[in-house]
Amino acid sequence: MLCFSNRIKNYAGRYSLVDGIPFKLPVAAVNSPALMAVFPIDAEKAKQFLPHGIHPLRLWTQSLLIVTVIDYRETTIGKYIEYSIAIACTHGEKPAPRLLPGLFQRFFKAGQYVVDLPVSSEISVKGGKGIWGMPKHQANLDFKISETKVSSQYDLDGKLVAYVEIEPAKCTKIPVKARASNYCSFRGMLMKSDILLDTHCGVRLLKAAKARFVIGDHPRLQALKELDIGAAIATVYLPSITGTLDDHIESWFLDLAQLPEKAPEGFESVINLGLSEAWLAPPDAPIPPS
Repeated sequence: MLCFSNRIKNYAGRYSLVDGIPFKLPVAAVNSPALMAVFPIDAEKAKQFLPHGIHPLRLWTQSLLIVTVIDYRETTIGKYIEYSIAIACTHGEKPAPRLLPGLFQRFFKAGQYVVDLPVSSEISVKGGKGIWGMPKHQANLDFKISETKVSSQYDLDGKLVAYVEIEPAKCTKIPVKARASNYCSFRGMLMKSDILLDTHCGVRLLKAAKARFVIGDHPRLQALKELDIGAAIATVYLPSITGTLDDHIESWFLDLAQLPEKAPEGFESVINLGLSEAWLAPPDAPIPPS
């Protein structure tokens, strides 16, 4: 159930200036299409991608890889594409029981742990990483809609990192009012942020879900191939989202068995970034045939 706090309601129409980035509150996006594809993965192997205290959300012996791409067309920081690759998870001292987090999301602190989050613009990196701790970086991205498919390509250094496509449902009238949680690692801390969605979507499940996710030859995501990614079990197409990013953020120290030899990525990665809304060139690396 969608629940805007009184804090968000009360500051609507006001302004903030954070790290030099001007925001009209709340931090929201409208008229922005999105796709989502969900794939089963090996839950035991997924653990290696998650920090201590974050556990794979289990469907029996499997967990879920969630690929979400949003073509943000109207936001307070301009237009940009955001390409999220994440693992469904829960947060707590112990792993949650199988299946139940899908029904009791808030009780089990369920959400997704974001493994990679390329975006189109520099200002999106500066805000998303510097303020909310998201693992954003600038990349070559696109978002294409046709009558038969919705797709997005992600390139770096002239090479294909990932490509996703779905066959969208013809009916996109299912109402969605939900709060979704993102967990990320930044500055040696676990960061949690929430987005509130108020939109409509079309869904295809199980055998009706037609999707393709390709990991290219760029080294960035090669490790994901070890997850034994299966055929899609769900696809979602959202023709026009209305989303509000909560400015309330939670964070915890990441605790390790021993002190790491190398400091994790920190503010040095964003402190000198500017406010450019310019995009890199569109991706053009070849996509392997089906």
